[in-house]
Amino acid sequence: QVQLVESGGGLVQAGGSLRLSCAASGRTFSIGWFRQAPGKEREFVAAIIWSAGSTYYANSVKGRFTFSRDNAKNTVYLQMNSLKPEDTAVYYCAGDRIRIGASERLYEYWGQGTQVTVSS
Repeated sequence: QVQLVESGGGLVQAGGSLRLSCAASGRTFSIGWFRQAPGKEREFVAAIIWSAGSTYYANSVKGRFTFSRDNAKNTVYLQMNSLKPEDTAVYYCAGDRIRIGASERLYEYWGQGTQVTVSS
């Protein structure tokens, strides 16, 4: 069992930046980020194959969000730039031992979520 802990959420003005962290208690094959806005379904944001560094982004965040990782700390970061009010949501970190993709059903491990609020 891998524990995932997110941090880095907060309140920021439109156009601003935040960096989310996902600290894992063990190594996983993949880490994905999902978000859920009030009244909406949870949606895919981005994913990374930890060892290879291959990254995948939803069209809505491509060019604005970027992954990085610190293998020594077992931590993956999501740098979010040029934030928009529509990015407001609870952001969840997810991980899996063997799978990666845009469906939340592919991920076995989940964090508790961190709130990101972007004001206009």
